Amino acid sequence: MEEIIFGLDVGTTKICALVGAVREGRLQIIGLGVEPARGMRKGMVVDVAEASVAISAAIEKAEQTSGYELSQALVSMAGEHISSTNNQGVVAIGRSDNGVTVQDIERALDVAQAIPIPQNRQIVHLIPRSFIIDNQSGVRSPIGMHGARLEVETHIVTAATPALLNLAQCADNVGIQAEEFVLNALASAEAALESSERDMGAIIADIGGGTTDMALFTQGKVWHTKVFPVGGYHVTNDIAIGLRAPFDVAEQVKIQYGDCRPEEIDASTVFTVEPFGGEKIQVGRQDLAHVIEARVEEIFQLILQEIRQSGYDGLLPAGIVLTGGSAQLRGITQVAERVLNVPARVAAPKNLHGLVDTLHSPAYATSVGLLRWAMSENHVYRPRPPRQGQWGRRFGSFLKALLPG
Repeated sequence: MEEIIFGLDVGTTKICALVGAVREGRLQIIGLGVEPARGMRKGMVVDVAEASVAISAAIEKAEQTSGYELSQALVSMAGEHISSTNNQGVVAIGRSDNGVTVQDIERALDVAQAIPIPQNRQIVHLIPRSFIIDNQSGVRSPIGMHGARLEVETHIVTAATPALLNLAQCADNVGIQAEEFVLNALASAEAALESSERDMGAIIADIGGGTTDMALFTQGKVWHTKVFPVGGYHVTNDIAIGLRAPFDVAEQVKIQYGDCRPEEIDASTVFTVEPFGGEKIQVGRQDLAHVIEARVEEIFQLILQEIRQSGYDGLLPAGIVLTGGSAQLRGITQVAERVLNVPARVAAPKNLHGLVDTLHSPAYATSVGLLRWAMSENHVYRPRPPRQGQWGRRFGSFLKALLPG
């Protein structure tokens, strides 16, 4: 018996539709569609019609390569409107010879998610971090354990309902039901983080086109998440302003000549570029690197500030793992290590099978991570359904198989 799962990664710069088949617990990529994004800015929809067109094109390619007609998907989520908090829920354990049951856990989670949030926001993720039974802390899986009192520590991610409804509308316009929204950083962690890194303490930072999405993990679970409205687009924009050149020219310059380490570049090395006005000029690669370094440093300073606010400054021995298209900037790990004072590495999705040639890149960590999220324990527990929107109803424990049309 195989299960078909579908992930729709709606980014600022690209749309990736990915179809996977789960066979005996192993993920096989069977469909892929990638399309330049339209109607998106800083991880959010700014033009429903334009975004729908790009999503439709990506889905059509994924359907053609997979042979399946798709109808529902896990959809990536980003944007500055996303916020997070941690909360606890405490309940009495039901009188049962079998110890803690799934129902006990769900009751504790219901208590934990009873937090005050504005009418225009909703809980998207409710992630159990650890459990306490009576006075025994650090319990990872309480099922079957005995005691009188169950306490659950949770990480709760909330988002602006209008932003999610806009994203859901884009998918709905092309016949796709948004079955669940998944924060970019959490999806990327599924694709790129090692279990040992989660246990020791690590940060994943998905540096995309319009946003940088970070998640802090410790003791195997997520502790803190944050989305910054800055990414590779802003690096390119800085270059375009500095060179007085069109954005697409600046993007090509960034890819071809860009580096984050001006001190390692020969000051005499130059390249030619054609700015507005049409007369070609020569630009020093070291000057370019100074511009890029400044913006990349800003991103890591923002991450450092979040680490300090979370209370985990100096407690992340596994360091930072970088994903997203902008993680491919030359020298980015050196800047991360200098600013954060922790080890840094760039990670692409691992343990891939099937149509994977394109996917061996940090740019596809979120896309692959959406499919892995569907296979993970994170997919089992859900927040209570929001008051608004049909798509927000409580879903089953795992994705239903999508049958061919």
